Amino acid sequence: MISVSATAVGLAFNIPTPALTDFLPNSVGWVVITMFVGVIVTLIAILGFEKLSQFSKVFIPWVFLVFIAGAIALLPKFGHIGSFSDLWHIATTKIWNGTVTPGQEKFSIWHIIFFAWFCNLAMHIDLSDMATLRYAKKWTYGFYSAFGMFFGHFLAWICSGVMVAAVAREMNPGLMAYTAAGLAGAFAVVIAGITTANPTMYRVGLAIQTLTPNWKRWKVTLVAGIATTIAACFPGFFLRLLDFVAIYGLILMPIGAVVFVEHWIFPLVKIPQYRIGKLEKLFNIPALITWFLTLFVCSILPIHLFFRWLPGYLFAMVLYLILTYIELKLKKEEISNK
Repeated sequence: MISVSATAVGLAFNIPTPALTDFLPNSVGWVVITMFVGVIVTLIAILGFEKLSQFSKVFIPWVFLVFIAGAIALLPKFGHIGSFSDLWHIATTKIWNGTVTPGQEKFSIWHIIFFAWFCNLAMHIDLSDMATLRYAKKWTYGFYSAFGMFFGHFLAWICSGVMVAAVAREMNPGLMAYTAAGLAGAFAVVIAGITTANPTMYRVGLAIQTLTPNWKRWKVTLVAGIATTIAACFPGFFLRLLDFVAIYGLILMPIGAVVFVEHWIFPLVKIPQYRIGKLEKLFNIPALITWFLTLFVCSILPIHLFFRWLPGYLFAMVLYLILTYIELKLKKEEISNK
């Protein structure tokens, strides 16, 4: 998302976005603006969750309106719209018509459905949201994730589809939004990228701090921000965002299954919860085996990448339950032998 914001900033300085086939940065200017956006994202994350939420509350409603306005503004470019049937015809023949540009893959409706699950896998099914929501005063605050899902993704993706089709399907978020809504559109892309990247950066700082308890949170977040910003300079990450997000979600998926089983299934089958934490052990061996074995199984499944997480998640749940049961049984036998 740092890279996505950089595409909009680059418009102001006439710095071209790297091509879809590029892996390395295409200019010094691209590196500079990406670093600039990365610094802003990192600084807001360092300020803490309160400042982060204040920033988002001010800008996000406006960003939604700009995306909607941009899509509506460009619809006449596809032809006259006098009824819903006209709109449907344009949507199916000129916007979502299956046309792909070089370097892109053609998707069916099932690819879209499963990726819609997949892209949020790391945040919701893999329970990364818990890094933030664990501080919530009420359990109902968890429903706020729906706003990011249905407005931030579902609605924004539909609007983005209209806008990108209007710019000859050029994969440049900044150009797309600028064509639709001018400077307001370009600024909306910058804000959308920053507000999406910031919570993730904040979560990263909290997660790494568990491994470096002697470090202050701002130092951990700074290190994470530097590493992320350097990676954002390489277009191979954001121009291949679909595969990157899918792999990222797949890697985290087994741990989400482990947490779900630990919290919800163990009480049902009378297995003690959170044993590793209570025993102050460094490794959860069943979880570690589940993680690696699930990823191995997913890597050899003869199905598309986007479809692998669902069977993998179910496999991880069953495997972790079995491995934990075996471990407990072996320990009981060991104690009885003694």
